[in-house]
Amino acid sequence: MLSKLRVLKLFPHRLPRRVASGNASRYFLYSNPLCTMLESQKITESPELPGWLKAFQNQSPENADSDEDFVIPSLASWVDARMVDGQTRVLRHPLSQDKDADVEAISKVLKERYPSPEKATQALNGCAFLLSNSLAEQILKRFNNVWISAFGFFNWAKTQTGYDHSPELYTFMVDILGKSKKFDLMWKLVEEMRQLGYLTFDTMTKVMRRLSKAGEYKEAIESFRRLEEFGINKDTASLNVLLDALVKGNSVENAQNVAMELKNSIPLNSHSFNVLIHGWCKIRKFDKADEVMEDMKKHGFHPDAISYTSYIEAYCREKDFRKVDEVFEKMKEDGCLPNTVTYTIVMHALGKAGQLTEALEVYEKMKHNGCVPDAKFYSSLIFILGQAGRLKDAREVFDDMPKQGVTPDVVTYNTMISIACNHSQEEEALKLLKEMEESPLKPDLETYHPLLKMCCRKKRMKVLNFLLDHMFRNDLSLDLATYTLLVNGLCKSGKPERASFFFEEMISRGLSPSVKTFKILVEELEQRSMLKEKEHVKSLMAQARSEKQTTT
Repeated sequence: MLSKLRVLKLFPHRLPRRVASGNASRYFLYSNPLCTMLESQKITESPELPGWLKAFQNQSPENADSDEDFVIPSLASWVDARMVDGQTRVLRHPLSQDKDADVEAISKVLKERYPSPEKATQALNGCAFLLSNSLAEQILKRFNNVWISAFGFFNWAKTQTGYDHSPELYTFMVDILGKSKKFDLMWKLVEEMRQLGYLTFDTMTKVMRRLSKAGEYKEAIESFRRLEEFGINKDTASLNVLLDALVKGNSVENAQNVAMELKNSIPLNSHSFNVLIHGWCKIRKFDKADEVMEDMKKHGFHPDAISYTSYIEAYCREKDFRKVDEVFEKMKEDGCLPNTVTYTIVMHALGKAGQLTEALEVYEKMKHNGCVPDAKFYSSLIFILGQAGRLKDAREVFDDMPKQGVTPDVVTYNTMISIACNHSQEEEALKLLKEMEESPLKPDLETYHPLLKMCCRKKRMKVLNFLLDHMFRNDLSLDLATYTLLVNGLCKSGKPERASFFFEEMISRGLSPSVKTFKILVEELEQRSMLKEKEHVKSLMAQARSEKQTTT
């Protein structure tokens, strides 16, 4: 196979068929496809569009440039089926129409800007909806980056007769508050859960992870120490969660100290040591990683593929492939075989470094050691082929995956969409999104980012409008990265007035723009002599900084 790859042709059909395994459980496959309807079925108008779409509807036709309303002809019917005079409409299944109507009506209320959760709750008072846990979950997903609206709805729903939040929804709300760094409110909700008997290990896992990610390491460690107070066992599994949270929060030092402090009372296992090895390798302190590996052996655990892969991943980031080869040799000496993840990391790094031939040769080594490709491997293979401009080969690998017994996952589709967008293959990118819509997979934010960036670059405002609504209908809430992408992309496309709208929307959602994004927008407004708008943006930024200082 690889000899033919060197002759410019990729034959993915010669890959061995994948044997049945449990690897599929490692990927998130959503079971609720976006519902599409035939034209003959009843179409109900959306009662309201998301707030971030309103800016697009007020543009006068004479001011629009020729690209704004353009849609690829082959996809026009798909886009237009959801648009009426530039506005989106919702396609609903008759059996779920009442639920959909309630979701849209509640969303309409929550899309307004509220200064506090109490105001959002008050806005919902007097509304009568048939609540269910599934409806509440959908609302929280839609507003998971808008904590005021989410918490306002959550508190309102608790007061409704005949309805109770499930423990899982409480945990979801705890996570939303933690992500928004509203830790006082988060702890109050945790205490409420304790009193209700709802507190679970999953809840405290999210607490430790959110605190660690925010740099609140002492708080994260203290929350672990309090586990038994909350009725949760302090054991090896819970300690490993804390160690992993601290490492992912960029504090392997704290993780190491906690592990050494508690190892006599809570036994460490191989996973504990691997987390620490990964943490030290991540910050390139290989001598510390070596010490942990020696300690691991003293405790009776033999370093495995995960241990060595941490070294390999770190050297791959540095493009030090000589060191990577040395680690492979060390693994061989220790009788430890690399796994599919190991090979995927190396192949991906070689491809990103422009060493495509060497990257493709990794497959031969992988096959020799009896490893079979999984969806992540294929996604990486598709990525490096796309980066090398071998789009046809990338598409052939993608099409061949089901024949090899590997189902493309969300990451695979995201990779294909990103490649298409990067090469300005607008039709291909949108067709892939449509294909996802018709499959059991559900897009995530990473699905839309390259599409939004492409629309900004090509000034496809009608398609941008459509995509933003498509995200909302998939219960995706815009986060800081998405708003930043839109502001920067629209500025580069000479549309600072629209960029200003998203900038204001971002701040109203409690998100803090970066100084770089702020400067890009201000400079673009100044160049176009939009001085009033510039001053408004400056006042918004001052407001955001003031609020950030208050919370910290």
